Order: sequence, then C-alpha cells, then structure tokens
Amino acid sequence: MKWPDELMFIKNGRAKQNETSQSMIGLLSVVSGATSGVGLATIKELAKAGSNIVIVGRNLNKAESIKKEIEETYHVSVDIVIADFMDFESVRHAAQTIHQTYDKIDVLINSVGIHSTRKRYNKDQIESSFCVNHLSVFLFTELLLNKMIESAPSRIIQVNSEGHRFSGVNLKDINFKKRIYTGLKGYGQSKSAQLLTMIKQNERLKHTGVTINACHPGAVKTNIGNNNGFIYRFFSKHFTSLLLKDVSISAKALHYLAADPSLNDVSGKFFNLTIEEIPAKHATNPDLVEVVYELSQKMVGLSHD
Repeated sequence: MKWPDELMFIKNGRAKQNETSQSMIGLLSVVSGATSGVGLATIKELAKAGSNIVIVGRNLNKAESIKKEIEETYHVSVDIVIADFMDFESVRHAAQTIHQTYDKIDVLINSVGIHSTRKRYNKDQIESSFCVNHLSVFLFTELLLNKMIESAPSRIIQVNSEGHRFSGVNLKDINFKKRIYTGLKGYGQSKSAQLLTMIKQNERLKHTGVTINACHPGAVKTNIGNNNGFIYRFFSKHFTSLLLKDVSISAKALHYLAADPSLNDVSGKFFNLTIEEIPAKHATNPDLVEVVYELSQKMVGLSHD
C-alpha cells in the first residue's frame, strides 16, 4: 500500500531508524533546552560520542548537577550558559556569551520547547508557544549563524514536531488576540513558523558548509506540558505517557543527524526521527517563506540590527 504524504508520519514513526557510531571527539555541541527531556538525553548521547557540551538552560542548579554527572561519566568538557527563552534579551545575552567564548561551534541543537493549554504571554505580549518554540529559537540561531559559518563544516538541528500539522501560521492573529486559543493551535503554529523560516535560512547557508535541518524527536516521554494545570498533568502522567517511548530514541536520532557522514551535504530537510519526510503543505508554502521570515525578524528586533 502506498501511503499518502499526509500520513507518512505514521509509517515513518514505526520504521526502523538509522543510527550512527560516529565519534564526536574534539567537537563542540551547543544544545538549548538541555536540562530535561530530549535535550538532556541528547547531550548525554553526544557526550558519550566524545563531544564537548554547552548546556543552554534556565535552571542553574539543574544545569550544574547535569554538568557534574556528564563530566564524571564521559570525561568531556561541559559549560553552562543561562537563558530564558521567554525573554529575547536573555537569549541575546546567551548568544553573545557563546559567540565571544568559543572559537567554533560544530553542532547547534535547539531542543527547547513548551506546550501550553492556556493562552500565556511574555513581557512583550507575545504568545508563549510562539515565543519559546519559534521566535527565541529563531533569534538564537540567527545570532549564532556567523559563528557557525566560521566553524564550517557545522550543523544546525531544530527539534521540531509532527505537531506542526495541527496549524499553519495565522498572519492576521499571531498572538491569538482575536481567535480562540487551544494548545494544539498554538503549538502547531509555532512549529510551522519554524519550518518556514528554516527554508529561508537554508537558502542563506548554501555554499557555506553549514547545514540546517529539522527533526521530529518521536513520540517520547518528556516533561513538556508540565507547566499546565492539574488535569493535563494527571492525564499525561497516567494515560498519555503509557503510550510513549523512551527518550533515548530521540537522542540516538539527534546523534545521527548531528554526526553521521551520510548527512554531510543534506540540508533544509524535515526528518521524522532519522527518516526524511515531507512536512505539511502549509509549513512549506513558498508564498509564506519570506513573509514569515521577515515577520520573525521584526518581532525579535533583528530588522533593526
């Protein structure tokens, strides 16, 4: 049976995934959202392969505990950069610190993300999912692009989601001021925006030696959504989580995407774990690529830099 493109994510999620044993000794991997879930599992997997790590996260105490564990277990260097992805100034400061501290970045993985069932806003009145999942990741990536180019060959991986299929980008009401908010709509819009801007970033990075790809990390157990109310957390813990896989499958997939030689020249793609897949049409609409990219620049203040 030939599966339609819209349903290939079901088949691909069940398929045998690619893995790599590629060494990362001597490389530096910067990972946002690295103190829990997919990010935490990933930095352990990359450290196991020999990569030095920069943890980008909000919680210093958690980060210091993780740093100690990884350094003692895998004998690599681990540094910490604090950043709150609800705050653009915090993201800017983190990117500046990284840019000034390190001579090179071999791998940048953005695994930071939230899923909110309630409409929330940051101090700039930007809806929280769009802020954290898209705009702050966009800003962080843009500010580190020159360093990535200087470090080429290097790789950028945006941890995206099959959740992008839930919603396109509503240019007339990005912040849900006029329409009814649901967690799936907010989450889907943020992930669709990320895919649209990745297309533009990939165009900019042609012939630089830097690749940029997006990855759905699989249906795995993480703490995403723990900021929501009791009912959501109870249902997630006692029902949804029972259907989910261990987060190690995400870490192995991201190691593959970050290091395997077969992907040296692969860029601008969306992967379901390690299998290339066609995203939803609204997330690759060529009429929206430039518009969403320019809107994202404006919303994070880059158009004035």
